Amino acid sequence: MVKVIDNFLTSDQKDFVTWYCLDASYQYGEYDREELPPTGMVSEIDETEEIYELFRDKTKNLVFGLELDRMYVNCFAPTENPYFHTDWEDGITFLYYPEQSWKLDDGGETQFYIDGEIRGIVPISNRMVYFDANILHRATTFRDRHRFTIAIKYMR
Repeated sequence: MVKVIDNFLTSDQKDFVTWYCLDASYQYGEYDREELPPTGMVSEIDETEEIYELFRDKTKNLVFGLELDRMYVNCFAPTENPYFHTDWEDGITFLYYPEQSWKLDDGGETQFYIDGEIRGIVPISNRMVYFDANILHRATTFRDRHRFTIAIKYMR
């Protein structure tokens, strides 16, 4: 299951999230799989932060019987090459795309490997994609700028 919700947040909420991503402190590397080197940068979102409450409240009614395990900002520099991975055996992953312009040749989609095909969800501003956490997926980077997503991960 891969689902997309456009216009996920209000305009003010979207602006708040965009500024949060731009002002966050990042650490190098998220491991897509144990045997591979890390890619990108990550900023963990603490459960005491306003942005945590916002996304928890907006996503909790879309999952049943699952607990929010982790929330963070992913940041990829242009031309990085992240790996395919799964998040959990049993859970739901949400990815939110903050304010960003997008054109066809920009890249930046989230790719899913399903039934022998790669399918991409383009990073339209204020879009939320959510999917079964056991689906192989990866980020692709923008050609000429940093790519931010908010990752919200629920597990059983």
